[in-house]
Parts: sequence; structure tokens; C-alpha cells
Amino acid sequence: MSQQAAQVDTLFLHEHGEDVRVVANRDGGRLFHGVLELKETDAGPRPRRLRIKDGTSEDLRSPDQFVELARRAARIRISEQTSPSARDRIREMLDGYQLDAKVVRTCRFCSNAGRYSPITSETAIEADGETICPSCAREELDRELAFQGDITGDARERLEDLLLEVQDLERITNLLSGQLDPDLTKFDEISATTEDVEPVPVDSLGLHPGIQQHLEGRFETLLPVQSLAVEHGATDGADQLVVSATATGKTLIGEMAGLDRVLNGKGTMLFLVPLVALANQKYESFQERYGDMVDVSLRVGASRIADEGGRFDPDADVIVGTYEGIDHALRTGKDLGTIGTVVIDEVHTLGEDERGHRLDGLISRLKYYCETGGAPDGDDTQWIYLSATVGNPGQLAKKLRANLVEFEERPVPIERHLTFADGREKIDTENKLVKRAFDTKSSKGYRGQTIIFTNSRRRCHQISRKLNYDSAPYHAGLDNRKRQQVERQFADQELAAVVTTAALAAGVDFPASQVIFDSLAMGIEWLTVQEFSQMLGRAGRPDYHDKGTVYLLVEPDCSYHNSMEMTEDEVAFKLLKGEMEPVITRYDEGAAVEETLANVTVAGKQAKRLNDRMIGELPTKHALGKLLEYDFIDGLSPTPLGRAVTRHFLAPDESFQLLDGIRKGRDPYDIVAEMELREEE
Repeated sequence: MSQQAAQVDTLFLHEHGEDVRVVANRDGGRLFHGVLELKETDAGPRPRRLRIKDGTSEDLRSPDQFVELARRAARIRISEQTSPSARDRIREMLDGYQLDAKVVRTCRFCSNAGRYSPITSETAIEADGETICPSCAREELDRELAFQGDITGDARERLEDLLLEVQDLERITNLLSGQLDPDLTKFDEISATTEDVEPVPVDSLGLHPGIQQHLEGRFETLLPVQSLAVEHGATDGADQLVVSATATGKTLIGEMAGLDRVLNGKGTMLFLVPLVALANQKYESFQERYGDMVDVSLRVGASRIADEGGRFDPDADVIVGTYEGIDHALRTGKDLGTIGTVVIDEVHTLGEDERGHRLDGLISRLKYYCETGGAPDGDDTQWIYLSATVGNPGQLAKKLRANLVEFEERPVPIERHLTFADGREKIDTENKLVKRAFDTKSSKGYRGQTIIFTNSRRRCHQISRKLNYDSAPYHAGLDNRKRQQVERQFADQELAAVVTTAALAAGVDFPASQVIFDSLAMGIEWLTVQEFSQMLGRAGRPDYHDKGTVYLLVEPDCSYHNSMEMTEDEVAFKLLKGEMEPVITRYDEGAAVEETLANVTVAGKQAKRLNDRMIGELPTKHALGKLLEYDFIDGLSPTPLGRAVTRHFLAPDESFQLLDGIRKGRDPYDIVAEMELREEE
């Protein structure tokens, strides 16, 4: 005992009922602990005996051994959490042996467990009306997390960092039930950035008087990205890949270049987007803005079934279309006239699994069309590609054979917030966020409005019905009239929120100040960093808002389909910390067969030439072999079956499923329903 006493750095004393808990520390670790029993004497409290704890057993020692231990300890400390009466009793006992002790603030959890854990104002954490040490606070947090499910390392690390930062356990655990504490939910802020670009005066552009006068009536100078594009030849016919954040003015680059060529007799302008909703919106915008100087037509995917109410005119000056709508025209041999300019918006779609290969094929087929008589006499068709999110802009520009115009300015800052909530709590949280935004006006005089992204049409309606302020669902299942009504109501600030699917994230023109992610999935697939960046970029417009706000509502240990390998909390930190993926078009066998068949249909013997210049790498020989095997081609010409397959954008397995049902005499509706069900599965 005397050897141990000589090596004790700190002797710690803490109230233990009528007795005193004793902890002996050496080199920062516990040497031993026990309980000191006191007795009352005429001289005051004195040690009766010392019980040294050893696991579940005790080793009884004489009171003299405690006195020896105390005299040889480097320092004696009494817990501040000890009651005043017990503290006085301990001091009186120590005074009897002329021993000094200081009262220190300690963690009660540690003291009760026989550990000496002094805490300071920098390390103390509030918990249920008292202060505990960081280690015990983390243990309490872990117990709370266990009720929430298997929260991943990144989420756990985030919460632990916040715990040490704010020193309040209850504020942290409240985050797990969807509480909105902006100081805690804020993950980071993407600052507004500016680049030093000399603005180009509009009156110096020298465009056709029609578009020149129109632009001069709207602006005095071009925005920075527009000025850069002009400097790099946008109005001189140069092909360009323009990469810049949402709301920096990319679209006008294509408009002024294309309309100048239209008005100067250099061919039609095609403005292509991935979705029908975007095409309808852009068509209405073109009609309203430029309808007095050019004829505008619409060509979307539905044109292969009906003529969209007669809105498609192949002889129009401007054709707004979906990728599929224009590709269908090419696959079926339609005459698109002389094409002077092609603007492809959301060109990062090239990297998407489902639509990437079709856009890749469309670009190659459309270039072939232009090269074989579809371009203006004595002039090449101009190609302008637009995107807000490209991880490999230099590489993509090289593959597209276009000048790169990259502009990294962000017009307004964006705050990114993360909080935890289960499926039921999410809608309550969304209600609070929508209300808070709509009840606030920016310095420009606009109310805050919200886009809520979720992963299904059904969920869109469910959320919209439960929001207290006026809102509307917005998805591809709505007809064009309804979507236009929602767009108008949002633009007029009649709606506090729209609830939409992630599939409609690209380019839909809702001037929102806030974006809420109800889900981090698109259908049954987790969002990519690129998709996520595209969606959060909808928050904040320089002409409307002072900043953008983004909220991720994350359900711990959640996934939306058994094919998903990660959970939503894992995905959240991957997206928040992730770098933009490169835009790469990848081909599996089905995609290679589909695009090669389309190229054969459009270009016949030139199909290999079309395959060779596509962004992705196609196994042309293998694809041709499969086309012959499937009886889709005869030599390098499509068979009637091949024409039907490519006309309807069918993958090989889909065509075989249809053929099997037809040959068995099954009802067409049953065949389609089965195909839809299989696709969902």
C-alpha cells in the first residue's frame, strides 16, 4: 500500500451515501478505487476502514492505510458535485491530519463509476440539468442513436463534433427528431463568388437588328458567362461547351447565337432539353419572348404518337424539343430542314445510365444529318452545349470538339443544412421550413419559396396535401396545362412550395429561395453528386433572393429498395462531401445494340462512322453481330422488325417481351402492364 501511495498523483474524494468514494490516479489513469467509511469521534470525523474494490470483491484495509495514502498523494481533490454537508465532513476529516484539498468540478457519471474526470467550462457538456464530461456525453448520445437505428460513421462523427462544439446533449439529440436548430443543422455555406470578367456591352454585339434591338431593350451589358462566351466566338459560329452554375445566364448564350443565325438566313435553331416539362416551359418562353420575330415549334417524345396538338412545324425558325422528340424524327426519316444552330441544354445527361447513351446517339445522328445536307450552304451547323454540373469539362469539350467556356461564379451564397427525421417527421419539418421561408421577404421584396424534391409522384401528392401553406405537386404525370398553371402560380408567388420528383430537377424554372430534399433517391436509385449539385443549385436567384438555403432531411438507417447498398445517412455525407463525377457515357450490351441499330437506320453503311465518334466507347462489331442474330438488320439495313424497334426506342429485351406476348395472342394492355411491372421491379 505504501508503494502505491508514493506513486499516486491525485487522490479524488466524492460523496457516496454516508461514506466517501476514493479514486487514486497515476499518470492520468486509475490506479485503484474504493470506499472510505467514516466514523464520528470527539475530534471529528475519522476513517473507520477502507474497502478497496477489485471487480466484484472488496479488500478491506485499515484506516491508517488511508491516512498514509492521503499524506503521500501529490494532490487531493474533492468533487464539486458532493453535497455541502458531505464536503464539510470530508474537509474536517482531512484537517484533522493537516491535509489540504481543493474542490474541483467533475463529471458525476464518472465519479459514481469510480473515475476521476475533472471538467472545465471548455469541456463540460450540459445533460439533464447537470454537466458531464465529453466521454460520458458520447456514451449517452450512443444510447440515443441506438434507438434511431444503425447510424453510420460519418453521421455519428458529425453529431459528436457538434456535441463538443455546442456542449449541450439535449440540443444534439433533438436533431434526431427533426428539430430545426439552424446553428446545428448548418453543414456548410457555398459562398457567392465572382470572377473578374470585363462585361461586353450589348450595343457592341453587331447581331441581326431583330435580336440586337431586343437585347438592347433588356440589358446594357452581358453577364460574365455570356461575355466570356462572346469572347470565345459564340456569336461567330464557334462550337462551345458552356459550364456555369444555375442562374448565371447560360441559356441566353444559345438564344442570341441561334436567333442571330436564324434571322440572317443561316438555318433553323434547335433547342433541346431532356424532359417534356422543360420543353413545354422553354417553348412557352420562346413564344412569349421571341414570337414576334420568329416562328417557334415544339417537338417532344409524344410526337411519335400524336402531333402535340399541331404545335410541331418542321419549317419553323425555332424548334424546341426533347432529345427523344428530335431523335424520333431522325429515326423515322423526318425532314428537319436546314439546321443552323443546335443548343443542347443539360448536356451532363450524357453521364446518366438510362438517358446518357440516347443523347450520345442523338448528337452523332444529328451531326450526320447536318453533314449530309442539313447544314446551311457554305456554313457548318453551330453546336452549343450547356450544363451547370460537369466534373471533367476539359475532357468533355475535347470529345464534343467544342471550345470550353467555364465560369465558376455563384450569384448568391447557398447554406446547406442537414437534419435527421423519419418518414413521418419529415413532413412536419417541411411544413416548418416552408412556413419560415414564405413568411420572410428578401431585400428585393420577394417571399421565400420552396422546391421539395422527393422520389415518387405519390409522395409528391402526399406532401403537398399536408403542407399548411398553398403548394402543388409537379411531376411528369401531370398534363401540360396543369404544369403550366403551377409554373404561373409559383412565378406569381401564389404558391409557397412545389413538390416535385428528382427527375424534374434539371432546368425547371422555379425561382425558389429554398430547396428541401425529402429523399436522396431518384426512384429506387440514390442521387449522384452531379444530380444533387444540379438540384441544390435551384436554391437562390440573384434577382430575387439574398441567399439560397438547402435542407437535407435524412432518415438514419433508411433505404428505399432492397437493391440499395447504402443507407440515407451514408448517402447524405457522400453527397455533401463528394466531388463532381466526370461525364462519361457507358454502354452495356443493350444500349450498344439500341444505338447501333438507330445509327444503321439513319446512316446505313455509315453507321460505324457514327459509332466511332460517339462520346462513349461502343463495341461496334459485337453490336452488329447481335443485330444480325436478333433479325433487326439485313446487311446494313434495318429489317421491318428493326425499324419498329428503333422507332419506339425499345431495348432488345423489351422488344422480345412484346413479340412473345403478341405471338401468344395476349391482350396488348396486359403486355404493357407486365412490362411496366417488370421495369419497376
